[in-house]
Amino acid sequence: MNITLEMIQQRVPGAKLTGKPDVLIRDLVQDSREATPGALFVAVEGLHVDGHKFIPQAVEAGAAAVLTTRKPEEAGARIGVPVLTVPDLDGALKGIVPWFYDYPARKMRLVGITGTNGKTTTSYLVRHLLRAAGHRVGLIGTIQNMIEDEVLPARNTTPNIIDLQRLLARMDRAGISHVVMEVSSHALDMGRVAGCEYDTAAFSNLTQDHLDYHGTMENYCLAKAKLFDSLSGDVTKQGKKAVVNIDDPAGKLMLEHADCDHITYSVKDNNASLRASDIKLTGTGASFVVNGDFGRREIALKITGLFNVYNVLAAIGCALAEKVPVETITGALPLFKGVPGRFEAIDMGQKFGVAVDYSHTPDGLENVLGAARGIARGRVVVVFGCGGDRDRTKRPIMGRIAAELADIVIVTSDNPRSEDPEAILAEILPGVREKIGAKRYEVLADRREAIFRAIKLAEAGDMVVIAGKGHEDYQILKDKTIHFDDREEAKNALEGLLGGEP
Repeated sequence: MNITLEMIQQRVPGAKLTGKPDVLIRDLVQDSREATPGALFVAVEGLHVDGHKFIPQAVEAGAAAVLTTRKPEEAGARIGVPVLTVPDLDGALKGIVPWFYDYPARKMRLVGITGTNGKTTTSYLVRHLLRAAGHRVGLIGTIQNMIEDEVLPARNTTPNIIDLQRLLARMDRAGISHVVMEVSSHALDMGRVAGCEYDTAAFSNLTQDHLDYHGTMENYCLAKAKLFDSLSGDVTKQGKKAVVNIDDPAGKLMLEHADCDHITYSVKDNNASLRASDIKLTGTGASFVVNGDFGRREIALKITGLFNVYNVLAAIGCALAEKVPVETITGALPLFKGVPGRFEAIDMGQKFGVAVDYSHTPDGLENVLGAARGIARGRVVVVFGCGGDRDRTKRPIMGRIAAELADIVIVTSDNPRSEDPEAILAEILPGVREKIGAKRYEVLADRREAIFRAIKLAEAGDMVVIAGKGHEDYQILKDKTIHFDDREEAKNALEGLLGGEP
């Protein structure tokens, strides 16, 4: 279908068009560097960057028109392209973008996963199980996006509305039958997932995070619940299911917002649809029995930690909701090898354990340190920090958790962004000092130095946890972003340590 600027105007109440109405629009972009001939450039006035400044670059690259909330003379009319002015940009995009890409989410099965922790591992698990059942699967998430085995970069946990709908359309053209998507609270609150009709929605847990944006835990919880509202809204597909962790207090609210069939999971509640029992955790894996309508099935895993038992239960629920046979599920789970940066073991032959993990919330840090405690024969050493320009209230809480659960605490920088790293450390330390007692703690703002220090202090049987950045291969500083990978630094430190041994 040839889409003209006038056709787009008709999708938005109150939109005013200056310039030729019959201009053909071939794509939508809001990054001038992605503009191509025939694109409609969406000028977004963001918190840090004003897209209107890049209109000339977009037009030079071939953009045929501009979408904005500003007057035409302020937004490109003077440089010779039509301008479509709308009263509300977010509202306009919700009406335009899914329609422009022909509603790709309606043509595939969509599995949405939300919650504070566990989204990434659960999404990879669901992808693994769906592929084991013979489906062609797309993945949209924090680490990367995937079309079967093709890897595409990810900028945000959930892309903006244009990038997301374009990606979904690409997946549809590639013959993808199921898409597994991490759905962040920001994306739900900002309407980035407008036009996405989910078939299965899963909730992992709710713990403190993103209060810099949501303000209160209640608002944060309600943002997550929007995913479950969507299951019973304006739908074109049947067979909706909610998969909910009822061991988390917020699970009850999610169920209240899900006017559809549901699968609950738990390690505590015998009334749950899926219940884990006989849980055994080791340094190299885990096992448990899952109980459900299908009876009892033994599950063997190459990943460990109680938090991963929850993630696996969520994935089993999603797979069952998508009609994957339980025999396929139990056969495929032992083959799952884990996710980059999620309690990822760094093994260079040393006599102690080293794990890199993405945990950057109080609950996430508590989970991985608890798992490390269960593995370590000796001490637990933790390296962690807190990100800048993010929820400041969690900093002393994370310091307190580290001091409670680790034997040696090394506080360092994460992604300080625009904040002074020393100021961030100063807000973490009261929590550390509150619980550290006679145990040891050190403060090293340089993250590389902190990682090397932790590995130098480790002895046989200890467990070193490097928390906060996981799969990330960069560090965001005030004036630049540098290459930095905790896994690389840990390997370098271990090489230096082992190379110095006789």
